Amino acid sequence: MRKIRILEMIDQPFLGGGQKNLLSLARSLDKTRFEVAVCSCDNGPLVDELRKDGIEHFPIPFSKKINLKIVREIVKFQKSTQFDIIHTHGGVSGFYGRWAACRCRIPVVIHTLHGIHYLHYRNVLLKCFFVLLERYFSRFTDALIFVSNADKQKGQKYKLAPGKKMHMIENGIDFSGLSLRANRIENGHDFGITSAQPIVGTVARLHRQKGLSYLIKAAKKLSQVYPKVKVMIVGEGPQRHKLERLSKRLGLLDTVQFLGERKDVSRIFSLFDVFVLPSLWEGLPYALIEAGALGLAVVASNIDGNSEIIRDGETGVLVPPKDTDALAMSIIRLLSNEGTRKRLGENLKESILPKYALSRMVQQTQELYLRSFEKSETTK
Repeated sequence: MRKIRILEMIDQPFLGGGQKNLLSLARSLDKTRFEVAVCSCDNGPLVDELRKDGIEHFPIPFSKKINLKIVREIVKFQKSTQFDIIHTHGGVSGFYGRWAACRCRIPVVIHTLHGIHYLHYRNVLLKCFFVLLERYFSRFTDALIFVSNADKQKGQKYKLAPGKKMHMIENGIDFSGLSLRANRIENGHDFGITSAQPIVGTVARLHRQKGLSYLIKAAKKLSQVYPKVKVMIVGEGPQRHKLERLSKRLGLLDTVQFLGERKDVSRIFSLFDVFVLPSLWEGLPYALIEAGALGLAVVASNIDGNSEIIRDGETGVLVPPKDTDALAMSIIRLLSNEGTRKRLGENLKESILPKYALSRMVQQTQELYLRSFEKSETTK
């Protein structure tokens, strides 16, 4: 039997949650059954990883502004390569990819929502527009994947697609590649950190969604209790300059460190005493799963997605979103109690390892691919 040709598609080539999900699939799908290629914007960490693994990549200059030229470009290479399944990830690629797939009559079209971001838009009319747009595209979508139970419930509430098309496949991670490098003194040397300094850290895209301004404001309160505390922020994004200005205005230039996009995240994780994720909304955050798999104590905002991973007081600490005082006080309590940090971290690790394995995510996705493809073959 010939291999099923799959195109995984996402707009931006950085390594956020959606990109990690896509990259994991591209690397791990059964190569005896599937032949996988990836489409995204060119030049970025995602593309570098694909090239390293010898995975075919099609560069497309995606834009959030409607551009018919992009649709034509996607149509052109879809026709020339004859894919059996198009799997789009996120809103921008979902818009262009499904539009083009419809024009090309691709047999199977699948879309993953890595968090339903437009439900959090401040503009109500824009939010309604995107809900209606998703309902329209669901007519040409064979399966709509949600990465958390809460998001699937929202999909049902807003009737984003017929119920039989909705599926939940939680994110999965290859835990074999994750380990804390225990020599904190050696790992911290590059960052000017001593073994005695309390370290609070996060790994996140610098976007309004992640609520990082609240972490920086909390850092002001932390520094009053722990003058030598360091807050390390790993990641890039559109809010970097705004967050740097906030840090400077609060007099935290020596406290808050912006490390940018990093390839040595495990090494940096080993520096953290507490991992913090103060997001305003999430799908199912990879960084939180990774921190938990490494046994770190976690403080996170009590929102959908985070609360599916963390049980407050048992496997971590949940605080109300946008509550700087609660965030600061929870971090201070953990920094002051090593025993509590260790207990919460170990409990979280035990709960995460069996639930968020990469093999489970890949298996569920492969089964969905096969069912959808077989159904398309029978209805020809």
